Parts: sequence; C-alpha cells; structure tokens
Amino acid sequence: MIPQLPQGWPSVMAAVAILAVVAWGAGWVATRILHRVISGVTSRTRSTWDDRLIERGVFRRLAGVVPAVVVYLGIGRALELAPSDLTGEALALAATFVRRVAAAYIAFTVVRAFQAFLDAVNDIYNEGYAEAKSRPIKGYLQVAALVAYLAAGVVIVAALTGQSPVVYLSGLGALAAVLMLVFRDTILSLVASIQIASNDMIRIGDWVSVPQAGSDGEVIDIALHTVKVQNWDKTISTIPTNKFITESFKNWRGMSESGGRRIKRSLRLDMNSVRFLTEDEIGELSRRELLRDYMRESVAAITRYNEEKAAGNPGVIPEIRRLTNLGTFRVYVQKYLEAHPKTHKDMTLLTRQLAPGPEGVPIEVYCFSNDTAWANYEGFQGDIFDHLIATLPEFGLRAFQAPGGSDFRKALARGA
Repeated sequence: MIPQLPQGWPSVMAAVAILAVVAWGAGWVATRILHRVISGVTSRTRSTWDDRLIERGVFRRLAGVVPAVVVYLGIGRALELAPSDLTGEALALAATFVRRVAAAYIAFTVVRAFQAFLDAVNDIYNEGYAEAKSRPIKGYLQVAALVAYLAAGVVIVAALTGQSPVVYLSGLGALAAVLMLVFRDTILSLVASIQIASNDMIRIGDWVSVPQAGSDGEVIDIALHTVKVQNWDKTISTIPTNKFITESFKNWRGMSESGGRRIKRSLRLDMNSVRFLTEDEIGELSRRELLRDYMRESVAAITRYNEEKAAGNPGVIPEIRRLTNLGTFRVYVQKYLEAHPKTHKDMTLLTRQLAPGPEGVPIEVYCFSNDTAWANYEGFQGDIFDHLIATLPEFGLRAFQAPGGSDFRKALARGA
C-alpha cells in the first residue's frame, strides 16, 4: 500500500523549502557580508594576529554554523509542530532527525573552526616570538586539536543517537586500554615533544645528523608526530619525533653558537725526506718571519748543549742535538696558524705529529676557524693545506702519495 501523505503536506513542503532558502540566505550573509566586514576591519589594524585568523579561515568556518542553527531552530515551525507534539508521528520523527543532524553538523563545524584557530595561533607564535625556533608549540597544538576532535566525535554520536554525551564519556574508562593501544604513537610523540622542548634538544633551523635515518641537514618543521629535515641535497627526511629521544643524533648548533668550527686534517709526509738541516738551510730558514725567533733561540740552545757535550770524555763521540726539517716544519705550521687572521685564537690550536705508518708520517692540523659558514670554512681549510703543500720543498720535505701511472712510466723510462 502507498503510504498516505498527511493532510496539508503542500504547505509543509513549502515551509520546508522556505526554511531551506532562509538557511541558505543566512549562510550566504554570514559567509560573504560578515566575512568581508571582518576582513575590512582587520586590514586596517596594525596588528597581524587578526590577519592570521582571516588567512586560516576561522570566521569563514564559523559562518558555516549559521545555516545549521537556522535549520535546528526552524524545523519545528516549518513542520507546523509544537514542542509538545514532537513524538509519535512521522513528522515529529522527521523533525527530530533533522535537528539531530543539524546539531551534529554544528559540532563538526565548530571543531573545524577550532582547528583553524589553533593553526592561526601557531602562525602568530612563530611570527611574533623569538622563542618560536627554540620552543615550537605545534606539537602541543596538535594534541589540543586531537582532544577537540575526540570530544566533537562524542558530541556528534550523542547528538545523532539522542543520548547525553555523559553516557559515552562514562564508557571511556573501560576503553582506556584500547585507547592506549590506538594512540600509542601519539602518546610517545607527546612525551618526546615535551622532553625535546624542556631540554632544548632541537630547534627549527638546527643542523642535525641522524645516521639511523640517513639524514643530514636542517630542521624545517617540528610537529607532534614527525620532525622534517631538509637534507643538503634538498631532499626531505621525515623522522618520527620519538626517535630523537630513543636514538642518538648529532646537533651542530653548539658549533654555530661557539663561533668556531674545527679543522682536523693530516698532511702525510714521505719519511725518506726527513733529515737534519744543513747550515745553509738553517741560515735561510732563520730569515723567515715566522721562524726567526724560534731559529735564533733553538740554535743558541743547541749550541750551548753541544758545547757542554764536547767538553766531556774526548774518547767518546758525544750525542749532539741538531735541527730536523720535519721538526722545523711542524713549528712553522704552528706559527703560521697562530698568525693567520681566520683562526679562532680562543680555541685549541696545535700541530702534532701522529704515529708513522705505511703511508708516511702524518702532521695533523688541529684548530678552529672563526667563520662557521660552510663555504667560508671549506675555503679557509683548503687555503691552509694549499699553502703547506706548496711550502714543503722549502724544508726539503715531500708529501706522501701512492704511486700512479705517471710514476711507473718514469721508472720504466729510466730503466730503459
């Protein structure tokens, strides 16, 4: 059987159509006119926080509540029902259903507007506070948004079923274990975010190296669940936030803040070129600006020592002291670094000889550049070793390197 429509249904349908038009009109007014008025007012203010609210669409999303409120309040009158008549009849059930859907939509729209508001708060904080890089709040705002969506979900389900939200909230205790399992990663990320912020472990703009993730670059975003690192090859690595607590990583911020960047590199010398200096070489090296004082003091000390040794038993060859080209070169490198304007004088600066091996005897330069910029640092480091390699022949030294094809051809040519 075809169900009979209630008496006066054309007037009811007309009223529903009018309600739909009124709701659409209210939404249009709220979205267009009110939004434009608010935008015009905020554009004339000097502060920028209201501009961020406009850009994130907070008022535009809130305006979506207006048509739902109109439908919620007007559906009873449109169906020609009094509040006491809203039970037991088809129209009453329809009105109840529409009201529940409208209430659920209102809750959903409000939580979306709240999400936009939190995004605007993050923008305002990043733009207006110097602590934004060292203590980002994006992770905490994401937690607040998550809680808001959970609360909105409970309200929506309660509105659709006609139950009180308290009924569903009271059952959450029994689901605590399930929620802990579902939101395990979120809880770990929240704890990690708190530890990172409280210990100031990473900031936006820090250079970090995370070997486990194959990442080496600059931190560009710190969120609740992930930290984004832009590697030096311009790729993006997304690393779980809790990995910065459970695994080791290197933060280069201390180097940048100290004002000095370490140079630790060895120059390997051929041990066959190490020998004592001749008198002519001593005289020539004594004329160098950086070695003049050292040569004068060393020659005087050695002369006194050798004279005392010569006054001993004439039948014994005394073990006299002599200057070596390697030792003199090591002193020259030290003096050269101390005099260079780009070395950091308040940090460790030394030249040392490491243990000899199959690849020669290493002379290690250990100092700090006073310019931490990568390109400038690499240029300074290159200049140092360019100069030292070019200076080796003046001390009668040779750099060690494995023989190449040209070396074998020369040897074969000499043999032929």
